[in-house]
Amino acid sequence: MLTFETILNNAGIDPPESLVIRHVFIKEHEDSSPGISPNSTYERIMGYTTNQSLNTRSFPAKPPRFWIVFIAEGSNRARLWSVVENHGLVSSDEHRRVFDLTASDAMADLNNRLVIGWRSPRAWQVKATTAANYPVLEIADAAPIPFPGFDELVLDHDQLQAVMREHRYAAWRTALASVLGVYLITDTRDGRQYIGKADGEERISQRWSAYAANGHGGNVELRGLDPTSFRYSLLRVFDPATPDSEIDAAESHFKQALDTRRHGLNRN
Repeated sequence: MLTFETILNNAGIDPPESLVIRHVFIKEHEDSSPGISPNSTYERIMGYTTNQSLNTRSFPAKPPRFWIVFIAEGSNRARLWSVVENHGLVSSDEHRRVFDLTASDAMADLNNRLVIGWRSPRAWQVKATTAANYPVLEIADAAPIPFPGFDELVLDHDQLQAVMREHRYAAWRTALASVLGVYLITDTRDGRQYIGKADGEERISQRWSAYAANGHGGNVELRGLDPTSFRYSLLRVFDPATPDSEIDAAESHFKQALDTRRHGLNRN
């Protein structure tokens, strides 16, 4: 059985440094403070989370760094809302404590997708060491992300790997598999650029899949460089029926225009 502990380990989250919270939709609390609803915005839920009542004795006096926030689905299910990072207490009075919380990138790809079983229906928060043993009930498919268009496409290496691997980017792969073209790779550490092409039977998707796999795509100029600092974009796309000579001419033009032979990463 897959447990929440595996998810935490994969995200690099240490359970002793974490708190797991399960919000329940409620219009108003007993102290007349407003609750949250299915229509609450992200900002409203974040504000609700930062504000903790002193009447809740079970809440830690010194909350840990990470708060993993779920939304209740019935009495025994919880869907991940977000992981937030606690930067400390901002203010307090005789009724409430307010904390400085910011959204964390940890587990962000599982927001609204991960569902765990909640074994303590009366508890709204538990230690992550306890929740680690809770079962994972569901990891839903991510919502599809619309393709932004060839002219808007700018990807770092992590994003490129995601585009070539994840189901939510299926429309992107379809678009990139439909064209030939000339592309630009920029090493953001020093600004040096490399211009390449996809022609003949090779589409942009095939060429970029090679970069996603090994970082250099077989290009001698890129071997030995750290691809995590690379940024990928398209300079011009062509219909698959375009003669190779036309694509060669476009590649040569961009190499000259951007001077990537003398001051970039192109050798020819």
